Amino acid sequence: MPQLSHSEIMVIISALMLVMLLAALDQTIVSTALPRIATDLHGLNKLSWVATAYLLTSAITTPIYGKISDLFGRKKIFQAAIVIFLVGSALCGISQSMNELVVARALQGIGAGGLMSLVLAIVGDIISPRERGKYMGYFLGVFAVSSVAGPLLGGFLTDSLSWRWVFFVNLPIGVLALAAVATRLHLPVYRQEHDIDYTGAGLLSVSSVCLLLATVWGGTTYAWASMQIVGLLVASVVVGTAFVFWERRASEPIIPMRLFRNDIFSVSVILSLLSGIAMFAAILYIPLYQQIVRGNSPTKSGLLLLPLVLGMLIASVTSGRLTSKLGRYRIFPIVGTLILSLGLWLFSHLTLTTSEWMIGVWMAIIGIGLGSFMQIMTLAIQNSVDRSELGTATASATFFRSLGSSLGGAIFGSILISRLAHHLTANLPQGVGAPKINIGTIQSGAGLAHLPPGVSHKVLEAFVMSFHDMFLLTVPVALLAFVVALFLRETPLRGGPREPILEEL
Repeated sequence: MPQLSHSEIMVIISALMLVMLLAALDQTIVSTALPRIATDLHGLNKLSWVATAYLLTSAITTPIYGKISDLFGRKKIFQAAIVIFLVGSALCGISQSMNELVVARALQGIGAGGLMSLVLAIVGDIISPRERGKYMGYFLGVFAVSSVAGPLLGGFLTDSLSWRWVFFVNLPIGVLALAAVATRLHLPVYRQEHDIDYTGAGLLSVSSVCLLLATVWGGTTYAWASMQIVGLLVASVVVGTAFVFWERRASEPIIPMRLFRNDIFSVSVILSLLSGIAMFAAILYIPLYQQIVRGNSPTKSGLLLLPLVLGMLIASVTSGRLTSKLGRYRIFPIVGTLILSLGLWLFSHLTLTTSEWMIGVWMAIIGIGLGSFMQIMTLAIQNSVDRSELGTATASATFFRSLGSSLGGAIFGSILISRLAHHLTANLPQGVGAPKINIGTIQSGAGLAHLPPGVSHKVLEAFVMSFHDMFLLTVPVALLAFVVALFLRETPLRGGPREPILEEL
């Protein structure tokens, strides 16, 4: 396709950023509305499925979108994903029961699976790898801003209007993005025979569902050593192994195993997985510390995340521009993972009286670490694969990052709960029974205000020690990412416009 001017690219980038905002915002905006949803729809026992249904379907469909967009053309599949997401959002907003809402969230997740992965693939279609770094930072900035804006906007809409507007707010943004994509985005289409790997998609779905359910339920609904969790983990491994064997013989595999023979792809995928784990450990649980230990409101705790967001934004834009200028990218994952490790280690020193400015500095360090390398992984992958597999490779990396995010939130949440139970038992005065430990208690701090002052102080100390333990255990994940980054091979970034091998729409 012909090379676009900077102004033409920015028009398309603006539309893609709106779509990215839809996908990123919906991961965080719903959380503050969940208690009100459970009350209105009388479904507290099914509340976790409002998040889980969306998480499962979006993760599963991500690599599928990449494959079918490579087969049928990016633009049409992208538009279809937006429409599915918007239909799901509307159905969520008008749901009259918890069962209806869960089904609508699953449909919304099916659309969301194509939003992030296809946005990045489209960037690869219209911008050469050498110039791509200048623009990739914008998308990480959108993701960072949504991490703070989501809880704030969700709380505001729930309190001022209704929890239903948490979903309805997607409609005007989505329609605007859809119109911009339809009129401004012109991409090549593929002319080839199509053979969708339905068996591979089914095996990947079952394996992913089993793994995610194990991490969502493990340590909360069921004990980690229970038959249910062990059975889910075994099933995930068995079905996942079957998926790998099937993909090696499929004519049009969902995730071609030959991609993993590309060492740049393999290293970048592992880094994407580890960065997702570490990122969500920080984004989810730093505000939790602010609310539980410091007593801040959800709104204030969201605002206090600004140093992390600014760190991510500045680092992502800077690393992207330097990559475009120098034509080199390997140094950023190496340095970024080390900075991230430092930031997470600093958070393992939290106390009841750690100053806000100190916490802000620590958050900025984490943000700088994450922003330095997260978008570089996508750039490295896109630069190392053939044009015909751009969408598949990009979506595969996005899938593993989403999987890492899910695993990070679930695993470290379970660690936090288990360590809290341990420290409460050790800290509470003799003869005083420990309060019941559950997700609701941790998220809301319910019951702390009704405890005697001495006991309340001991409970808060237990919370702080639990956060200390949890963040300390995130450090090996970041250090493992550093070790993996050392194996990332650097190749020259392609700089010219691509050959017009396909027909224009």
